Amino acid sequence: MIASVIDWLTDPAHWSGTDGIPSRIVEHLWASLLVVAIAAAIAIPLGVWVGHTGRGKWLVSAANALRAIPSLGLLFAVALWLGPRISNADIAFLLPAVIVLVILAIPPLLSGAYAGVEAVDPAARDAARGMGMSPMRVLREVELPCALPLILSGLRSATLQVVATWTIAAVLGVGGLGRYLLDGLASADYPQTAAGALLVAALAVLVDLVLAGVERGAVSPGLTDPTRAGKKPRREPVATTDPAGAPIGASASTQGREAS
Repeated sequence: MIASVIDWLTDPAHWSGTDGIPSRIVEHLWASLLVVAIAAAIAIPLGVWVGHTGRGKWLVSAANALRAIPSLGLLFAVALWLGPRISNADIAFLLPAVIVLVILAIPPLLSGAYAGVEAVDPAARDAARGMGMSPMRVLREVELPCALPLILSGLRSATLQVVATWTIAAVLGVGGLGRYLLDGLASADYPQTAAGALLVAALAVLVDLVLAGVERGAVSPGLTDPTRAGKKPRREPVATTDPAGAPIGASASTQGREAS
């Protein structure tokens, strides 16, 4: 089986054309980035607002409840309801998949943004207000930089979930690496199915590594490693004797007896 998968992956015919691996990867990445961009535009500002004002916390709980919805069942439900209402066949299949994946990507993005802003040290907020900063400036210059690690963590989680889950959208006829899994199962071409699964896993790992590099470059080291925020000054060895050779801290009477 392993040899068959390797043969399928190394076959030049599978690396060219509209059904080739590069084209499927581009389709998969484009759809995933579209979904994450839409979900981030909705969830991150909402999570920042909830964390900044302390109002609407029920929205975070409601969003987390969406995690329990079966992805495939929701995909079929939205496709059956929305598909007949759209005349364009391509959009009729693509739009339900995008809507479902956006719904599934919102919870980690919303939770990360809310938790990051809500966890900012109140002393930092008070100090900023004491300097005369407006609430919007406090949010922009204090809360958002401090919340950036958790916001990016939520973005990474949502992106990996979308990249992995977009494979099931192949049941609606959309492109992406999921076509290899679905077509392989339909034709009993199991090496193709296994190769598609490996490609999805490799793409998810690669995307995660890229986002980890972005997070490492965007976040201040002091927010992730407090020991690097401000290094303690090097302590010089403390002298135990004075210039005369007498132990520091010895009493005058003791020094006098030694002198005599």
